[in-house]
Formats: sequence, C-alpha cells, structure tokens
Amino acid sequence: MGVGAGLTVLRRGTIGLAGLARRRLLISLEIPSKDRAYPWFLEWMSIQSKMRQQSQGLSLRSHQLSVETSVKQHDNGGSDVQFSLVPGPGTHYLQYKGAWMQVVRERDSKMLDLNSGTPWETITLTALSRDRYLFPHLLAEAREAATSGQEGKVVIYTAWGAEWKQFGQPRRKRDIRSVVLEDGISKRIEEDLMHFLTRSKWYSERGIPYRRGYLLHGPPGSGKTSFIQALAGKLAYSICVLNLSQRGLMDDKLNHLLMNAPERSFILLEDVDAAFSKRVQTSEDGYQSSVTFSGLLNALDGVASSEERIIFMTTNHLDRLDAALIRPGRVDMMECLGDASTEQAKTLFLRFYGSIEEDESSQPKHHPVSQSQEIGALADELIQKLQARRGESGLSMASLQGHFIRHSAKSAVANIEELFTSVSVRNESP
Repeated sequence: MGVGAGLTVLRRGTIGLAGLARRRLLISLEIPSKDRAYPWFLEWMSIQSKMRQQSQGLSLRSHQLSVETSVKQHDNGGSDVQFSLVPGPGTHYLQYKGAWMQVVRERDSKMLDLNSGTPWETITLTALSRDRYLFPHLLAEAREAATSGQEGKVVIYTAWGAEWKQFGQPRRKRDIRSVVLEDGISKRIEEDLMHFLTRSKWYSERGIPYRRGYLLHGPPGSGKTSFIQALAGKLAYSICVLNLSQRGLMDDKLNHLLMNAPERSFILLEDVDAAFSKRVQTSEDGYQSSVTFSGLLNALDGVASSEERIIFMTTNHLDRLDAALIRPGRVDMMECLGDASTEQAKTLFLRFYGSIEEDESSQPKHHPVSQSQEIGALADELIQKLQARRGESGLSMASLQGHFIRHSAKSAVANIEELFTSVSVRNESP
C-alpha cells in the first residue's frame, strides 16, 4: 500500500511538473482555417516539402502526407500536371531558423464550412518560449511566399456564398495603352481615380463617405471590361466580380460582400442594366433572383454601406438604368465608350503593325524606314475606307481587333469590307 501510494504521488507530481514545464517553456500559436494566414501557411509548408524533396537542406519531417494536384494550361491546348506532397492532418516537425517546432494539423469532420463544404481545420504551432519571436517572421515569410506568384498580375475574385474566393490563376497585367479608347477618356478616368485615392483625409474631415463609383456604358465590344482590367493592373489592384443574379445571393449577403471586399480591389458589376430584367431574374429552372433593387441601392449608398470602396459598373443600355442608380454618390463619373472612331482604328492598326513600338522600358524601337512608310500608307488607306462607310453601322473595337488578328497588314486593309458585312448580318438577325 505504501509503495502504491508513493507511485501515485510520484505520477501526479510528474504530470504536474510536466504541465508546469509545458506552460513555462512552450508557447503555442493556433491558426484556424477561417483566418487569412491559414492558406498562406499551407502554401509555405508545401514549398518547404518541395525543397526538402529536392535536398536543399531544409528540415521538414512528416509521415502523414496529402496530395495537391495543379494543372497548368498552355496556349496551344496542352497542359502540365504536377503533384505536390504536403503535410496532411496529423503531427509534423519542422526546423525554422535553427529552432524546432511542432505542427499539429487537426480536422473536425463534424464541423463543415457551409460556404465551401470543407471540414473545419486548425493548425497549432508549438515552440520553445524563447523562440516565440519566430512566429511573426514565419507568418510574414509564408505570406510573401504565397503571394509571390501574384506579383505583376491581377487577381480575380468571385463571390462564393458570403465570401470572396480567388477565381483561377492570377492574370497577367494588361498594358493600359493596349486598350484604345477615344482621346481623353482613359486619362480622365485615371486622373479622377488617382485624385480620389489621395483624398481620404479630405473626405473624412468633411463627413463625406469615402467611396467612388464609375459607370462605363456603350455598345458591346467597346472595351469597357478590358479597360477596367488594364487599369487594375496599372494600379496593382484586384478585381472582385459580382453577379447580382447569382443563385442564393440576397440583400444581406450583397451588403456583407461589399463591406468585406479584399483590400486594394475594384468591385465590378457587369451588365447592371440586366440585373433586374425578367430574362435574368427568372432562369429556365424557375429560379428567381433574391436581390432587390432597393437592396442594391442601400448597399451602394445606404446607412450600412461600406467605405473605402471603388465600384465599376458597365452597361450596354444606359437608357434602361433607373435614375436612382446613377445619381451622384452611387455613380460619380460616367463615360461613354462607343463604336470605333477612325482615329481609334488607326491607333489600333499601328499598334498591331506599326512602325514604332514601345517596349516595357518605354524605349521606342524603330523599324526600317521603308516598312514605316508602307505601314503609314496602309493606315491612311484604312482611314479612307472607313470614312467612306461613315453613317453605316459602326464597328466595335473588338471586331477590329479580331480582324487584325486574322490578317496581315495588307490583307486587313484589303478585306475591311467583310467587317461591315458581318455587322449588317448581326443587326438583321433576330
């Protein structure tokens, strides 16, 4: 009995001392799957695993792995598939800057994320108390590693339930000069936006909501969406595409999405004139949109609407928009992007086949003089043909661009008439 009592006291004392030592000597950091750092850390762990596989001296010990498959689509239609083995649910150990850490990835199969349907997960990092300063460095490194592939690109987000999710891979930035608009339009919008971004304090001092709305209207193919994408790339902004007729989207979710958009992002509402028309509101299977017009107005400029927000709206039919939607405060600047003018057509022609191009360093590259003269003469001939057909159905910039892609410089000018024929056929079709 005495030996048993002694062993019990010894056991409890050992457990108590172990708990005291754990509390004094160890420190833990929990990262839930709802936190933004969660995907960054998983991506960083994946990179660590790849570097270990390549024997570059990084220590990551794991016997419980998961597979992540990535598919890269090429322009020629082919694709490459890569399989990455990353630490799965369980206990792992890694060495970071000379300090060992325990990584526990736990998955609760009974709790699901209602938006994505994935199980709830947490990651717990445990290190010696003296190494607690490494946690901020590790998270910063994880963020940098996860977002390094987005540098020089535009990230597109779409609404997934009440959250924003990245849509596909980041797009390469488009040179804003490649979107040819009427003279002065691009400059006016860009200058207005830059002026807005520098006046946060001015808005606050005067009690004005710090948000800006832009409406681009005009026929299809005039470059509305392309210009927004190019502008986002120039300003290093993301684009949040919001479909007002999305299934399950209601007024409260709409307001939540607008208030929780990612930082440094444009919110894009395309074809806003069709959002409340009968052909969009009720689909073939009988689904009816739950977003009301008053809900949209309140989300844009109501009591509960968010600030520090930039919204772009596009429409092909300005006359169909309600005056309440485009009043100042909801739409602060409107620009019309119409059919291609002769000057736009000439500028686009020279950008495709021109005698002088500009590279990324803005240094001009001159082609031979004879070639420059030939391209210039072809551009003048194109303008004459377009002016001769003035008064007919206009050509969009998209149709001109498609025409130039299919033809060489001489062939594009010689066959310009086929564009007017195709436009007439489209206009006559029901």
